[in-house]
Amino acid sequence: MNRASSLFALLFLPVSLLAADDLPKPVLVDAQRIWDAAPHNAFTDLVRFNERWYCVFREGQKHVSPDGALRVLTSPDGENWKSAALVTSKNYDLRDAKITVTPDGRLMLAGAGAADTPEGRHHQSLVWFSDDGTNWSPPTAVGDQDNWLWRITWHKGNAYGFGYGCGKGDRCLRLFKGSDGKTFETLIENVDVEGTYPNETSIVFLPDDTAYCLLRQDGKPNSGNLGTSRPPYTHWDWKSLGVRIGGPDMMQLPDGRFVAVVRLYDSPVRTSLCWLDPENGTLTEALKLPSGGDTSYAGLVWHDEMLWISYYSSHEGKTNIYLAKVRFER
Repeated sequence: MNRASSLFALLFLPVSLLAADDLPKPVLVDAQRIWDAAPHNAFTDLVRFNERWYCVFREGQKHVSPDGALRVLTSPDGENWKSAALVTSKNYDLRDAKITVTPDGRLMLAGAGAADTPEGRHHQSLVWFSDDGTNWSPPTAVGDQDNWLWRITWHKGNAYGFGYGCGKGDRCLRLFKGSDGKTFETLIENVDVEGTYPNETSIVFLPDDTAYCLLRQDGKPNSGNLGTSRPPYTHWDWKSLGVRIGGPDMMQLPDGRFVAVVRLYDSPVRTSLCWLDPENGTLTEALKLPSGGDTSYAGLVWHDEMLWISYYSSHEGKTNIYLAKVRFER
């Protein structure tokens, strides 16, 4: 079951139950390095498709380098991984791979192409499609130039994603919607949220159509936010979480509670699993993953009664790709 279908197939509890004191204990079952071939391997996502795992990420010579490409790994069991594809570009440093399953049953890879020009560095969001994870379509440009459509989430046949301004002087947060993953309309031109640099996001839709968005903030203030909205999603209410986060991803567990995996910046910098309370707008660290230094950018899938987490970290030297499995015990 892929991430999107697992969210809809599970029986969710009311949000009012999320603040209960009897939180289950997250236990790290396993954490393994699954890829380290490039000098720099980072910015992951994870999905389950046709009974196989797919993990995607950027690889290149450095954190920012013109040779950035998007690697697609696959595994039948989450233990033995091999490369299924390497998506490259002659014109761009490809960055921050994200992967979803479309309503018509294809894999959709998303990322951004960064190009240095005489006028400065520019970004263009791109998507690719595949039936098998190995053969990918040519890229399609989506969103607006220099507004990075960072993560795409499907809900009831539509694709949603926040794009953040990454051009000179443009730091607005924009919300896009599309039905085919190739063409997007702008739902909100400039999201009304406090902060000078809102950027990376993760959206969860509930069966009753309520949407939550976990938002990274840099600039001032730099604490993360949690947004709440209802259809048609043209207005969002935001709460400050009071803690700085990076590379956010979140999901709702089968018991109704919300978890997020983020980079935490207080010393030592690390990637951690956190409880997220939408009602009270709080983020509470629950389990530090084996990580440190340059780290974070997780992908989350619920499978076999466990949370599977892809992420990257440099705690063993250079940046490598890791897969963790977490069980929740009473």
